[in-house]
Amino acid sequence: MGATKSEPTRIVILGGGYVGLYTALGLQRMLRANEAAVTVVDPQPHMTYQPFLPEAAAGAIEPRHVVVPLRRALKRCHVLTARVQQIEHKRKVVTVEAADGHVEEVPYDHLVVALGSVARLLPIPGLAEEGIAFKTIGEAIYLRNHVMSQMDQASSTRDPEVRKRKLTFTVVGGGFAGIEALAELEDMSRFACRYYPNIEPEDLRWVLVEAAPRILPEVRETLGVYTVEQLEKRGIEVYLSTLAKSFEKGHVVLSDGTEFDSDTIIWTAGVKANPVLADSDLPLHKSGRVQATPALQVLDNPDVWAAGDCAAVPDLSVTEEDPTAICPPNAQHAVRQARHLAKNVVRALRGKPVKDYKHKNMGSVASLGLHKGVADTLGIKVKGFPAWSMHRMYHVKAMPTFNRKARITADWLLGGLFKREVISMGQIHSPHEEFHRASGKVPERKPDEKA
Repeated sequence: MGATKSEPTRIVILGGGYVGLYTALGLQRMLRANEAAVTVVDPQPHMTYQPFLPEAAAGAIEPRHVVVPLRRALKRCHVLTARVQQIEHKRKVVTVEAADGHVEEVPYDHLVVALGSVARLLPIPGLAEEGIAFKTIGEAIYLRNHVMSQMDQASSTRDPEVRKRKLTFTVVGGGFAGIEALAELEDMSRFACRYYPNIEPEDLRWVLVEAAPRILPEVRETLGVYTVEQLEKRGIEVYLSTLAKSFEKGHVVLSDGTEFDSDTIIWTAGVKANPVLADSDLPLHKSGRVQATPALQVLDNPDVWAAGDCAAVPDLSVTEEDPTAICPPNAQHAVRQARHLAKNVVRALRGKPVKDYKHKNMGSVASLGLHKGVADTLGIKVKGFPAWSMHRMYHVKAMPTFNRKARITADWLLGGLFKREVISMGQIHSPHEEFHRASGKVPERKPDEKA
């Protein structure tokens, strides 16, 4: 049943990422008192600004500063920490599993589908057991501690093969996520070598594996070539047009016959639409994303809205050349679509016509580590320090809330004065270890086991 006249319209937003947070921020700013009740559903109580994950992993930014607490930012909304299990638009209910494990149904009058994407896991032997994704703040913190722990262990082991394995780091995927994670973490590990008398930068082995013949497809090809050249100058091995065949027990096998052992396998090789969408009764695009109109309404369902990575939104800026073109799944479109979506929802609630979303891609920027970057924006290509500066300026501007903008800027200023922190806090991954040691229950660690 819909809301009665005495009740505010129920707006449910599925997802607290870019689209979910920005839509909710827009709605709570524009809606009149008692005009609508907004509920945001997400399994995490915070929004993660993913473009800053590489810098958080490398110690340039405090990890807590790249996440926005939903309850603090959305004071006029109800935040439900739960995981979406099923969407039944015919009944206008969403089934969710709450944080304590119980399952409940959440009814709605208007639904905003902002579920984003999930890591694409391929059937590669050993990937599920050995791979580390790079989409959440928890994974960024883990990787930072893991890389430093590997260096700690390598500096103390007497086995040259174990040392070599622990100082070999593999990144699969040559998109923005993979390149920035690789560049920042390699930068951090090289900087950390000055504190290890028996580890030289040349002892570190960083490997990039990409199935396509080029990296960074979001920028022009010449910048992709430049990026490969810069990475190789730093001693990073780049394998293009190469598939990963196996990761079993940390033994990496590539399609060109290359084999080596690595205790660190970072998987950033693409994403796919959230699998919840496949089980819903909403129309889907061939990509698996929800089929949306240019006004960000789900096709034939005007009271359901969608944007971001989970939505196939026609790209009106290029439809004259390609009528089937849809907006690429990137943060730039997600943020702009969310702001447009919030305005359209308010227009619909007030009986006004909705407007189509049209925005030309302004270009892309990528960090390649401290003071290094590439940018392709407004037809201009930029390299080195200027591109790195553009990357920081653009993303701090896009970061939600003044609180987070100020904290991140302060982190950068302090980092410039006192250098980055290079310390492992691996204890957070095993908080009970000391109790286990005291009770004599800690199993003996084998020389080739990971920390």
